Amino acid sequence: MAMGCPAKVREPAKYERARPPAHYSFKIESFEVISTLDKYDSGVFEAGGYKWRLSLYPKGKKEDDWKYISLYLSIEKLPHNETVHVDYKLFVRDKSRNKYLTVQDADESSFQSSNTQRGFPRFLLLKDFKDPSNGYLDRNNSCTFGAEVFVIQPTKMKESLTLIRYPLQNTFTFKIENWSKLGTDRRSKEFLFEGRKWKLMVYPKGNAANKGEWLSVYLEVQDLTEKMKVYAEFNLRVLDQLNNNNKEKRFKGWLSASHPREGNAEFVPLKDIEKSANGFVQNDTLVVEVQISVISKVVGV
Repeated sequence: MAMGCPAKVREPAKYERARPPAHYSFKIESFEVISTLDKYDSGVFEAGGYKWRLSLYPKGKKEDDWKYISLYLSIEKLPHNETVHVDYKLFVRDKSRNKYLTVQDADESSFQSSNTQRGFPRFLLLKDFKDPSNGYLDRNNSCTFGAEVFVIQPTKMKESLTLIRYPLQNTFTFKIENWSKLGTDRRSKEFLFEGRKWKLMVYPKGNAANKGEWLSVYLEVQDLTEKMKVYAEFNLRVLDQLNNNNKEKRFKGWLSASHPREGNAEFVPLKDIEKSANGFVQNDTLVVEVQISVISKVVGV
């Protein structure tokens, strides 16, 4: 039986940046002294609610890594049953260019009581580290390392976005009486639907530059805050009460505080409204409807 190939280990990402480490940096005044040690531990620092330290191996952590500097992140006093997931970056400063060589794991890392250390056994070639042209060691034989640690914690705020299709009781009717006596003022009917207030709005003489020529009809959602949005698909219609030849238009899109309504300023020509044969006005009453076929609903979970 053929054996499967072992999974390929993803190499850490290495790049330079000008911004210093956000959480911790420590300066070694004499790397020559430190280089005689197998390991040097930094002081403790806090990030993401946990305590950490950096562990520097000047001669490499493992025998195979003796040509490298190894740099690791260690967590302090982790409870036995706890696992901490983090994205972290380790740094060494290039003083000549005032930049930081940044090394980042390809995937998030997990720390447990059985494995409290993560890092890079081949953080940097020792010969590159010591090369004066690279700027890691200055003329005084000092160097600076650092860390950023971002703890990944489950979010406490969750929400679920649902599109409700063909909800029950989704048609709302607005009967506008005394039609012949209306002026140019807007008429509206407020109703509740899926936990929100809405308005069906009608401008008897139009709501555009060509007032007096068109009937304008809109649906508007109420009381949205700045960052709230509602998706809706709906039909607006003016009913032909004689022939059932309704005038109908379909709309869809996201409604927001800055754009709370959809509709049409030129919904029906007023001359068509006034023709008795069209049946739009009966007993001096015009009937407008909205039928909402799709609506979004956000629920906290």
